[in-house]
Parts: sequence; structure tokens; C-alpha cells
Amino acid sequence: MEEETVVERGKTGFELYLITDRKMAPEGGLLCVVEEALKGGLRAVQLREKDLSARELLKVAFELRELTERHNALLFINDRVDVALISGADGVHLPEGSFSPSTLRREFGRRLLIGVSCHSVEAVRRAHTEGADFVTLGPVYETPSKIKYGPPIGTAPLREATQLGIPVFALGGIKRENIREVIKCGVNGVAVISAIMKAPNVREETERFICEIRKNKKEVIL
Repeated sequence: MEEETVVERGKTGFELYLITDRKMAPEGGLLCVVEEALKGGLRAVQLREKDLSARELLKVAFELRELTERHNALLFINDRVDVALISGADGVHLPEGSFSPSTLRREFGRRLLIGVSCHSVEAVRRAHTEGADFVTLGPVYETPSKIKYGPPIGTAPLREATQLGIPVFALGGIKRENIREVIKCGVNGVAVISAIMKAPNVREETERFICEIRKNKKEVIL
């Protein structure tokens, strides 16, 4: 029998998705930042430290798994299916052009949640067809971490992508000041790196982000 995931198909159970970059972390390091974010209400984190060796990455994954379990949050590993499985992570997040979600579904069924990074509406459509659970789409706004993916796509693709039937998270240059604009496009939530990783008070900033997302979702529904 296939092992069920902790999130139903078509739902994510979270609205704020933190993507790690330990080089942005202040004194205290990555684990301290993630723990503070979890205390602030974060319920999903993606371990994305591509320059670490497999051994180093696995060590961090185990540490984050302990933290996320303690706070009833989800842990995703960027691209490394092996590390995700060994560490007991909830899922894997695939860069555009990595494994096909359909390949992972054939091998692991619903054991792993699958997120996919997308940079166009067509990529979102493909990820949905191939069985991804959710996607990030961007960069929506200009941001140094996403320069290699080209110019900002703006909000119009977000509106189109949210009509395809898969949860979409806006990514790239997301700040509290522009959350309203992306939420109005119908996204499930936002994905951030520096806005949380570099925040002077991580716990407080996480709380504010979540509050802003929920407030604007209510306004959209009304």
C-alpha cells in the first residue's frame, strides 16, 4: 500500500514557504533562523544549500527534520531525492529542468510531496500535468538571487497560472509591501528567501508575513 503524504492533493497546508540560504543568516546561523521562523508560525521550509557536499547536506537535513517535526512543519529538500528520503523529509523541491515529477510518482507514489520551481505559465502547466503538488512561480519582482532566471515576469503570469488547478506560490522579490498585489492574483501564498533570512527579528517578521497573507486572502474572498 502506498504511504500517504501529510497533505492532500491540491492543498498545501501552508501559506509562507521559506527557502534557505545560510550565507544570508546572521550570527547564530541557519538553524537559529529557521527555528525562530518556526516559532513565528512558519509551516514549510525548503533546504536549498546547493554548494554543500552530500554528507554536509544530510547533516543539516537531519537537524532541520528535528526542528520541523517539533513545530509540526513540513521539510522539503531541493533536488536531492536521496537526501529527502534518508532524512525523512516530507518532500522534494525540483528545479525547472530536473527530474520529472511523474518519474518520482512512479517510483515513490505519494510518499514524497513534490514542489517544482517554474518561470513561466507553460512550466506550471507541465508540472501540474506531471503530478506536482505545488509550484513556485517567478521571479515576480526584481531580486538579486534570481537574476540568472531573466527579468521579472510581473503579476500577469501569476493570474493565469492560478487558473490551472495547482497551488501556486509567488517567488522573487516578495516583501510585505507587495503581498497584497500577488495575493490578489489568486496565489496560495508566497515563497521568500532574504525577507526572512536577513530579517533583524526573524520571528516577528514571520508573524507579520503570515498575518499580511491571511488578511489579504480574506479581503480577496470578501
